[in-house]
Amino acid sequence: MTTLITGKDREGAAARPRMSPRRRRRISRGVQYAVFVVAVVVVGALADWQQLQEQFLDLSVAQRLFPELITVALLNTVVYTLTGFGVGLVLGLVVALMRLSSVAPYRWLAMAYIEFFRGLPALLIFIFVGVGVPLAFPGLVFPGETYGQVACALGLVSAAYMAETIRAGIQAVPRGQLEAARTLGMSHATAMRSIVIPQAFRIIVPPLTNEMVLLFKDSSLVLFLGVTLQQRELTKFGRDLASTTANTTPIFVAGLCYLLVTVPLGYLVRRLEARHAQAR
Repeated sequence: MTTLITGKDREGAAARPRMSPRRRRRISRGVQYAVFVVAVVVVGALADWQQLQEQFLDLSVAQRLFPELITVALLNTVVYTLTGFGVGLVLGLVVALMRLSSVAPYRWLAMAYIEFFRGLPALLIFIFVGVGVPLAFPGLVFPGETYGQVACALGLVSAAYMAETIRAGIQAVPRGQLEAARTLGMSHATAMRSIVIPQAFRIIVPPLTNEMVLLFKDSSLVLFLGVTLQQRELTKFGRDLASTTANTTPIFVAGLCYLLVTVPLGYLVRRLEARHAQAR
């Protein structure tokens, strides 16, 4: 049976108001909020909050972590991060300049270093520094012993990434800056040191800060070097106390300490990126 569509039907369909894009967006946003609220309610209703509190938020266990959590674990984590960042920054700058060198062997060596250390897991580098280096060079003693080993391992990990970041920052500086410095009589090395590199570092401050956040978390691999009680960082400290107390509250509190540092650093990165974008 065939249904005939008259002219009035077509006129009525055309006369019906269509939903505006703005209204569709509102409805879509409302549906998404509703799904989110339902998911939160379902998770909250199904979770065993008493068991979670006993295992992750036992205040009596948390009180036993202080003051060593701050004076030993957090302090060591910060020291490991800063020393590793310093070594990585210096080594990364050298590798970046080699990467930009006109001497082909320097470029090849820099590329080999970057590809090698970016392709290896950080855990293997820690094992190499802690086990391989003493076997390859008997009698070699790192300055600061374990602290020196950690600085070397974290520096080797981060330098490969920093080198590419620094190289990109140097290449982002307008070529005219270097040419103007050379016109004023500066040597290439002096122009790079006084004009180009300072401008490059202003450009790459946000990604370098982000690299520090990554190093702060990578410092948890220190436990594979066999540290003493006074050399433990947050993860090792939390694991040891969790084994002693048969409770995971120490690990949860150690995680909060990581957030206490990484969240402000992440906010700083976003602020620096926004300021750099505004300046550009």
